[in-house]
Amino acid sequence: MSKHLHQRTHFRSFLLHFRPRAVPERTLRFTLTWGLGGMAMVLVLLLIATGLMLKFVYEPFPDRAYDSILYLNSQVPFGQLLRNIHWWSANALILVAFLHLLRVFYTGAFVAPRQLNWVIGLLLMAAVVLSNYTGYLLPWDQVAFWAITISTSMLDYLPGVGEGIKQWILGGAEAGPQTLVNFYAIHTAILPTLLLFALPFHFWRVRKAQGLVIPKTTNEDPQTKGEMVDSMPHLIMREVSMALLLCAIILLLAMFFNAPLTDQANPGLSPNPTKAPWYFMGIQELLMHFHPVFAILLIPLALLLGLLALPLIRYDAVTSGVWFASARGRRLVLVAMVLAMIFSIGGVLLDEYVLPAQMVGPPGFISTGLLPFGLILALAAGFYLLARKVLGANINEAVQALFTLLITAFVTLTLIGVWFRGTGMQLMWTG
Repeated sequence: MSKHLHQRTHFRSFLLHFRPRAVPERTLRFTLTWGLGGMAMVLVLLLIATGLMLKFVYEPFPDRAYDSILYLNSQVPFGQLLRNIHWWSANALILVAFLHLLRVFYTGAFVAPRQLNWVIGLLLMAAVVLSNYTGYLLPWDQVAFWAITISTSMLDYLPGVGEGIKQWILGGAEAGPQTLVNFYAIHTAILPTLLLFALPFHFWRVRKAQGLVIPKTTNEDPQTKGEMVDSMPHLIMREVSMALLLCAIILLLAMFFNAPLTDQANPGLSPNPTKAPWYFMGIQELLMHFHPVFAILLIPLALLLGLLALPLIRYDAVTSGVWFASARGRRLVLVAMVLAMIFSIGGVLLDEYVLPAQMVGPPGFISTGLLPFGLILALAAGFYLLARKVLGANINEAVQALFTLLITAFVTLTLIGVWFRGTGMQLMWTG
């Protein structure tokens, strides 16, 4: 009996190495985080585990990669299921990581002392997207090959450095054997190592900042967060339960929906339409309406710099832990979402059916690119000033509303590109 008790004590101590011994009871509310950070960690571990098993079958050479996937699907016991779990986990990870980023932003968990962790989170988000992108090519089928081809061709529009970056990524002027080797090495070695080192540091920074950010109650002592409870079982059992539920959902998806696999890659025959991976479709859709320098460089760069600058802004109020900052903030977020969808869809329809197509470039192409980019800046600035001067929003609420406007517009363009672009990249109601 004493031996059993001793083992349980050691197991408990091991668990508490990555969780505090006690946590504020208020932080256990599911709606504070929706478990998104823990879900992301579980998906990363699922991907690493299934990826290691897939390495026993997969061969990263153009003449054998596709056949190894066929062999995995048809000859290896549970091979198709294993690949399905990997595929669904990879796509779910992008969605969960994005939702986690939104959760952190909308609860104000990115200001001091958490500003460094916000930057680390953005780097992790980039690593997740790159991991999916490099894995996208590995089946070496038509959709994957041409998705990588079209997305890397966007780099040609970057002044001065675009062509060099493209050749470095592809290992040559176009996608080929060296591209597959490069992507395989990055996907299976470099990015997993980065994630395994950065994720624990990311979680440690949460503890360094004294745990989850929660709203203060009236007359609350700033030195305490309320009644404390033991992490085991109150916190850890909740996390284990959520992890098991997530694994069950991924397994069900993998059992009923197979990972896509089209014909073997044919560099001489492109599919119609040729689309980038879905998480880059927002940028490809921007290319349909803006000068490439603006669509590929200036707009994404402005969004990235804006995200990095968010913790540096001097805000009017401390809203950490409060969803959407206030009741007025929630209303402004809703207004921003509706306006972003209306302007994005309206702009696409206007460019597609009303504005005359030019002789060169994509539909609605304007050689300078200044007019549509200037309109975006004017609309964004106008909306911010409207929120501040007319609706009486403080800086917290106005910045939050502007962020919502831009993110919703980009998501809307992504959905249009994925679902409503058909043959010849024409706008189609059936996709």
